[in-house]
Amino acid sequence: MDIKEKALFAVNALKNEYPDAVCSLEASNEFELLVATRLSAQCTDARVNIVTPGLFSKYKTLEDYANAKLEDVEAIVRPCGFYHTKAKDIIGMAKMIIERFDSKVPDNIDDLTSLPGVGRKTANLICGDVYGKPAVVADTHLIRISNLLGFVATKDPLKVEMRLKEILPPEESNDFCHRCVLHGRAVCIARRPQCHKCCMAEICDFKKANSPQEQ
Repeated sequence: MDIKEKALFAVNALKNEYPDAVCSLEASNEFELLVATRLSAQCTDARVNIVTPGLFSKYKTLEDYANAKLEDVEAIVRPCGFYHTKAKDIIGMAKMIIERFDSKVPDNIDDLTSLPGVGRKTANLICGDVYGKPAVVADTHLIRISNLLGFVATKDPLKVEMRLKEILPPEESNDFCHRCVLHGRAVCIARRPQCHKCCMAEICDFKKANSPQEQ
């Protein structure tokens, strides 16, 4: 089985295990998803989903965010950590989208990453979830699982993204990333992967290396 065949096996195994490949962050439009993703940096999605309803109910349009007082936004997003930088970025994103992108969230990596606080992970999420483009969101779960499976041998997010774009079917890449997050939380848990429960154990390099039968 070559690397692309292994990747397709993983895609199908996760698809069977987690039919609903959805983003854990809750948002009703593209800018809200952009904001929620920014807030999720070094913060759990669960906490972000507790914080964002208050933010989204107070600020409903790009203009609302662009004209917001920094201290007001900070007060709401404080539980997400790094609240000063995140609040500043949220206001800055709204202003730039209005001024440079005709009040529309960009649909490509280059333009998205020109926004304050937006890196490739966030940009890929927007491209995939909002615009339906092939995307690889290299979060910690995807990086860990891709290494354990043997798809990559690096923790560098950009290198992981580029490698997975080479081996994953483009139309499956975005959902695969979402499913890896679900799998990483439920089964392939950091520092204590439950290999006996894993739907990808058959192709996993880590499982093979640590199986008693192999020793």
